[in-house]
Amino acid sequence: MSQIMSFINSILNYFNYDFVRYALLAAVFISIAASLLGIPLVLKRFSFIGDGLSHTAFGAMAIATVLKLSDCNLLVMPVTVICAIILLALNNYTKVKGDASLAIISVTSMAFGYFLMNVKSTAANVSGDVCSTLFGSTAIITLTKKDVLFSAVVCLIVVLLYVFYYHNIFAVTFDESFARSCGINVTLYNFMIAIVTAVVIVMAMNFVGSLLITALVVFPPLAAMKVSDSFKKVIAVSALFAVITSVLGVLISVVFSTPVGATIVLCQALSYIVFIIIKKLRK
Repeated sequence: MSQIMSFINSILNYFNYDFVRYALLAAVFISIAASLLGIPLVLKRFSFIGDGLSHTAFGAMAIATVLKLSDCNLLVMPVTVICAIILLALNNYTKVKGDASLAIISVTSMAFGYFLMNVKSTAANVSGDVCSTLFGSTAIITLTKKDVLFSAVVCLIVVLLYVFYYHNIFAVTFDESFARSCGINVTLYNFMIAIVTAVVIVMAMNFVGSLLITALVVFPPLAAMKVSDSFKKVIAVSALFAVITSVLGVLISVVFSTPVGATIVLCQALSYIVFIIIKKLRK
């Protein structure tokens, strides 16, 4: 009991630091946005768009680093959004479909980024910079009020999309042919989801790194589907799952000095296993 109280007191003491409060707030906003966007991506079997876009963001980050831009997002954000549009265009209008187009763009971006950072970077520790970008590291302690507000705005946009266009998203997710027959602009919704996903991916790089972002998109919806019997319940459970596991991961990381990204992903993976067990017990 004393160890539990000591752990709680340690957590409360850390709340005196601005970077901890900023990290927790941003974790809540980003996890909600990523989990909600992950639902249509998982159900449409296009969840690895997060992986492809994260690799693209890594390549753009490498270019921004070499150019010594004061704000890397000025380059990373538009490049990632453009690649999201290209991915959907390749999937819809060419013979290079889904996983193949993702592989082409993601692998090329990753290779280009690593090549550029090794050839042109003037940093003393290139390997450290690469690992930090890939797996997330010190970026979480440099968050500012601006970063938190931006993540809050993006989260609000995602939530409002579900509030005002719930039925359209539901139709596009489960049956695009039916959605078209109802007069819904399926292409517009697909592009809209892809663009917002690209923005969330860039924000999430500060927490889990470009290689682990897919976990934020995939684990919450999959866990919610294990215990929910309706689309609305999946939305609610997915968001709740994402918030709890992300906050828990940040707190564990701060208290025990573990890697932030890996800790969050492991919390989600272990929680997902618990949801699988719950489903089996319910049967």
